[in-house]
Amino acid sequence: MSSDLRLISTDFDGTIHTDFGDAPVPIALQDKLIELRAQGVLWVINTGRDLASLMESIGRARMKVMPDYVVTVEREIHQHVGGHYRSVEPWNSRCLRDHAAVFSAHSPVIGALMRSLEARFDATFYDDIWSPLCAIARSNVQMDAIQAELDAFSARVPELVAVRNDVYVRLSHREYSKGTALQEIQRLAGLSPAQTLAAGDHLNDLPMLVPSVARWMVTLANGLPQVKAQVSAHGGYTASKPAGEGVLEALETLFR
Repeated sequence: MSSDLRLISTDFDGTIHTDFGDAPVPIALQDKLIELRAQGVLWVINTGRDLASLMESIGRARMKVMPDYVVTVEREIHQHVGGHYRSVEPWNSRCLRDHAAVFSAHSPVIGALMRSLEARFDATFYDDIWSPLCAIARSNVQMDAIQAELDAFSARVPELVAVRNDVYVRLSHREYSKGTALQEIQRLAGLSPAQTLAAGDHLNDLPMLVPSVARWMVTLANGLPQVKAQVSAHGGYTASKPAGEGVLEALETLFR
C-alpha cells in the first residue's frame, strides 16, 4: 500500500453499493477498507442521499465497516464519533445559511422557472428542505432537456448550479459540492489532495474527480461516459468491473 494514500472518498449508490447480489457492498471490498483503515487511511462516503436514507441502506446492507465521515446531499459533513454521526461545524451551519440566502435572493425567478418547467414537462417537480427546485424526470432523455434549461438558468444566476444524479436533479449553491466538502474534510484531517483517492460513477461525482481534489481518480465499468471521459482526461483509472468490485479492483491495481 502506498504510504501516500491517507483518504478515500467513495460515492455510495452505483459505486460501492448496488441493489442486487448477495452482498450490496462486496465483502472483499469491506475487508479491504478495514485493512486500509487499520493502516491509518480515512474513508468517506460522499453521497447525494440524506443522512437517514444512507444510514438505513448501510444497515440493510449489514456493513461491517463504517466510514469515518459521510458527506450527504452532496454538501453536509458528518463525522463518526462515539457510534453516531455528528454534524461538522461550522461547515454545516455555514452551508445551511448560504443556501438559505441564495435561495431567498432568487426566490421569484426560481418560482417562475419552476412554473415554466411544469408547464412544458410531464416530470415531477417539487421543493424540499434542501432545494426550492427539485425534479424527477420520466427518462434520462427528458432529464437531459430539463438539465439544459437549468444550466441556462445557472448561467444567468452563477451562484446556483443544477446537481444531477440519473433522472433526479436539484438546484444547489455552487460553492458546495462533493468536491468542496471533501476539501473541507482534508482541511480538518490535515491532509491534502495528493493523499486522496476519489471514486464515483455519476454526474454529481464530477466535482471530486479532479486533480485539485484527488490525486487518484477512479470510475467504474458502470460509470457514465461523461465521468469516464473526465477521469481519463486527468489520467485516472477506469475499472473493468462495476460498482464495489470495480472500486476493489482499483485499490488492488493502484496500490499493489
